[in-house]
Amino acid sequence: MKTMSATIHIAAPPARVWAVLTDLGSYHDWNPLFREASGQVAVGQRIRLRSVHPANGRLMTVKPTITAAAPERELAWVSRLPGLISGEHRFTITEADGGSTLVQSESFGGLLARTAGRTLAKAELSFLSLNEAIKERAETV
Repeated sequence: MKTMSATIHIAAPPARVWAVLTDLGSYHDWNPLFREASGQVAVGQRIRLRSVHPANGRLMTVKPTITAAAPERELAWVSRLPGLISGEHRFTITEADGGSTLVQSESFGGLLARTAGRTLAKAELSFLSLNEAIKERAETV
């Protein structure tokens, strides 16, 4: 299993960060990684994400299942190509220093995860970019 993460401080309360993360219909306005999103943010529900593939820049569609949706604390989903690769994407929000700390992480498993070193390194850069976009959106909305 390979895991990567990115952490950022946001000068906005957890409620505002949560609102940004769960407003899937607005992702196209600000989100550099998930260009489109739809669905219901509730445990057990599948959502639809159009994201930029970190290795080639092409748009791809994934339909992960929500595994955690704790308002103002945690949002997580999992997607799988059985036998090839699985990924669990997680956003954890904690109150800190008059605002919030956001940790975005993803754990990858499966055959393709073992050989995807460069792709995962590029994905980590996209996490930093996404965290910055969440910060900007939460601090200005």
